[in-house]
Amino acid sequence: MADESRKQKESVVVTGASGFLGGRVCHALVEQGAYHVKAFVRASSSLQELPSTGVELVYGDITDTSSLLHAFQGCSAVLHCAALVTPWTPNPSKLFTVNVDGLKNVVKAIRGTSTVSKLVYVSSFFAIGPTDGKVVDESQMHPGDCFCTEYEKSKVLADAIALEEAKNNLPIVVVYPGVIYGPGKVTEGNALVSLVKERCNGRLPGKIGKRQDQFSFCHVDDVAKGCVAAMNKGRIGERYLLTGENTCFNEVFSLVDSLRGQKSLQFEIPMWSLEMVGWLSVFWARVSGSTPNISPPMVRVFKKQWCYSHEKAKRELGYESRPLKEGVAQFLTWMESSGHIPKQ
Repeated sequence: MADESRKQKESVVVTGASGFLGGRVCHALVEQGAYHVKAFVRASSSLQELPSTGVELVYGDITDTSSLLHAFQGCSAVLHCAALVTPWTPNPSKLFTVNVDGLKNVVKAIRGTSTVSKLVYVSSFFAIGPTDGKVVDESQMHPGDCFCTEYEKSKVLADAIALEEAKNNLPIVVVYPGVIYGPGKVTEGNALVSLVKERCNGRLPGKIGKRQDQFSFCHVDDVAKGCVAAMNKGRIGERYLLTGENTCFNEVFSLVDSLRGQKSLQFEIPMWSLEMVGWLSVFWARVSGSTPNISPPMVRVFKKQWCYSHEKAKRELGYESRPLKEGVAQFLTWMESSGHIPKQ
C-alpha cells in the first residue's frame, strides 16, 4: 500500500536535509502531502531536524557524485540546500569543496539522470553582494572583487556556476535567502538565535556598533515554503530573493528586550573593539579547536549593509515573509521552552 502511494506521488530530493533550512524544507514538503520526499543526509548526520514520518532517508555525501546520482534516480526535482555556512574556519578549502564543488557534483548528477526537470539551488544574499545605502533586487550582480568572508566568496563562485549552467539549459532556479532565523539547530547558519542567546544570558555587554549594519531578516519556515514555491512556480533560469524586513541587529535586540520586558542595552561596542575581540577569539579557536563567537570576517560583514527587496518572489512565487516582531516573538517562545534562554 505504501509503495502504491509512493508511485502516485512526485519524488523530490532535498540535499542538506539534516540542516537548519533543509529540515524545514522537508517539513514543508511533507505538510503539502503531494510528494515522496527523499532526505539526502550523511551517515553521521543528526536527524532531529527531520519530520518523524513521511521522508525516505538516502545516505550519501555532497562531495560524492555517485551517491548523488543514486539519490536523484526517479526524482522530478532537487532542492539543493546543502552548504557549509561559517564566517571563519581554520581550513577555508572546506567551504569551496562543499559550496562550489558540491554544486558542480549536483549538476553532474542531474545531467546523469533523465527524470529531474528542476533544480532549486539555495544560494545566499551574500552572492548578491553588499547594498550600502540602497535596497536592491535580483538584478544586482556581485562585483566579485572584494569579499568580507571566504563563505561569501564561495557562494559568489557557486552562483556564477549556477547562472552559467542555466545558460547551458540546466533547469535551474536560484533562490537567495537573507539572514535566516527561527526554531531549529543553533548553528552559524542560525546566527540571530546565537546572538539573542548571548544577549539574554548576559554575555553580550552592549549594542553592536552605531546601527550602521543593515540586514534582511527572514523566518526559516517562510524561506522553506519559498523554496517549495520556487520548485512549483519558479521560472527556469530566474533568481529570487527570499528575504524579509531590512533592519539592524540592534533593532532586533531592542525588539527582544521589549518582548521580554527586560532593560535595553545602552553601551555601544565600537567596531574596533569587536575586531580586536575577533582576533583574540580566532587565536583561541586555533589553539583550542573551538568555534569563535566572533571573528574579524564577521566584523567586516557588520560594517556593510545588506538590504534587499523580495517583491519578485512575492509576485511570482506567492512568497510571504512574516513581520519581524511576529517571527521574533515566536522564536523567543521556542528558545525559552528549549532552555536556550531563561523564561520571563
